[in-house]
Amino acid sequence: MNKISRKNEIIQMASKLFKEKGYSAVTMRDIAAGINIKAASLYNHISGKQEILSAIILNVAKEFTVGMDGVIAKKGSAIEKIERVIELHIDITVNYSEALASLNNDWMHLQKNDLAEFIKMRERYEENFRSIIKQGIASNELKPNHPEVILFSIFSTLRTLYLWYEKRGKLDVNILKKDMVSVLIKGII
Repeated sequence: MNKISRKNEIIQMASKLFKEKGYSAVTMRDIAAGINIKAASLYNHISGKQEILSAIILNVAKEFTVGMDGVIAKKGSAIEKIERVIELHIDITVNYSEALASLNNDWMHLQKNDLAEFIKMRERYEENFRSIIKQGIASNELKPNHPEVILFSIFSTLRTLYLWYEKRGKLDVNILKKDMVSVLIKGII
């Protein structure tokens, strides 16, 4: 097995274990046992747990960043852009469910440059979303509610979607997108 595929196998196993137990509770021995190799062999492929955590979190953060850049670049109303952001979160939830647990729960364990890079991406992402919301309020597409309340309300749902999605037996993605967009934008009345 080549180093790239073994490294990916290590990262995938760690992602699963981090979701189940949390970053701090997982040891290199746990990761090695999960893929049936000796703990010392892990170091032929990675430098340590911190490298694994950085790979998991920064990969997902980059997916969000690239996705948001696409939403911002594309013409459309604020409502259309918010719909695309919600759909982006759903796509990332479906494709990176285990990694989202680390992104949400373990990001604070990142070190120095990786932590700074993650925070910069997160703040840029949130600011872009905030600007879409403000655009929607200014154009009367959205009710004149406080932009931070709207941002918090939508993000609270989307950031924990990976937990709910897994429990619910993985609903059809197209139904999830249609209904979640409808509920988050139009409410339930």
